[in-house]
Amino acid sequence: MVRFLLLLLCMVSCISKNEIHQMNHPQNIYLEEESILYLPFKFEIDPMQRLLLVNFENDPDEEFIGLEPQYFDDEANGRGLLVIAWRKDMRVEVYHEAGLQPDPNKYDIAGNGLASMHQVDFDQNEFEINGAGALVKIEFRDKNNRKIRIHIEENHPKKRAPFGLLAPMGDAASNPSAMPLVLLHDFYFVRRKHTQLEVSIDGRKHQADKLPLPLDGTWMYFARYSPDPFIVTFNPATSEALKPVRLDNRHLTWDYNGKAREIKSLIAEGDGHQVSLSFDPAFPQFNMIKPGLEVKGSFVIAGEKSTGIIQGTYTVSTKGEGVQILLHPNGGWIPNEKKISLRLLYAMAGIFRNWPKTYLWTATLHQEENHWRLISSWERLKK
Repeated sequence: MVRFLLLLLCMVSCISKNEIHQMNHPQNIYLEEESILYLPFKFEIDPMQRLLLVNFENDPDEEFIGLEPQYFDDEANGRGLLVIAWRKDMRVEVYHEAGLQPDPNKYDIAGNGLASMHQVDFDQNEFEINGAGALVKIEFRDKNNRKIRIHIEENHPKKRAPFGLLAPMGDAASNPSAMPLVLLHDFYFVRRKHTQLEVSIDGRKHQADKLPLPLDGTWMYFARYSPDPFIVTFNPATSEALKPVRLDNRHLTWDYNGKAREIKSLIAEGDGHQVSLSFDPAFPQFNMIKPGLEVKGSFVIAGEKSTGIIQGTYTVSTKGEGVQILLHPNGGWIPNEKKISLRLLYAMAGIFRNWPKTYLWTATLHQEENHWRLISSWERLKK
């Protein structure tokens, strides 16, 4: 048993750091004619104030296996409470207050997609996260007029010890239109002791799932929350004409390689956080690569230090007058965590580290008159 634990610790501690040793591709891969620089990558940020997820897969309802309250207060979404009800078939039902205008199209990154969306009146809509933990009193009726109740009140005397995490939300998506990066700050689980926790549907109480390992010396429910989520979608599937890059864009760093401009990094900011995409070697200027060549390198997606990094590889190939780009996050998620209990959890539960490895982004680019058109999509690879 001791050797097994030591092996797990080695698996999660012997991890390469987020070090990008910038270098350029050989100059002879490029045509001599200078061309406009285009950016084929994009981050989109979806503001959110706080979220909670309670699973009861071991004691399921006839239809639901989990409930996910979210609170918004921004111009894009509006202000109010929304609850995602996760079904057994991994499709989701969305219940929201009148003050919200959720976009149905964004839910294809959640499990098997959106089943239905409903505006409802919440009989109770208290959802707070404070120093003691979660305080939740939510009541509403689902599409079948069944009363759904979530009641959580933590009163643990021990101070919370939250941490950062990349949530494995993308593992459940079967046909994603983007890669979901749910970066959770101040993240923690609901503690079992000194906590009132009740989830009931149509009068029947359901036992919340439990975390299999103690954390910080305390047994936890597998109910978790963040009062500071940073929700990012990476490279949404698209068919669009690319616009020339503004060379004075402060969120983009690039360097000359001969007449070609190679992209070193891209940064997106929002909600007081940022996420970056960095390349090694710097990403080549695709519209200047000579025909019949294939260029490869690696990339890193990083949020703040506490949420770790995603590593992967890129391939750029030129065929005739077109270009193909592949991004494969085959290095998975690499956490940056010192807690032994969390490192063991990540090592034992491969879903945390491995889900990005199943994503593959394919983009084709071809020239149309005075611009380049990008057509891209994501697919899930076999686990």
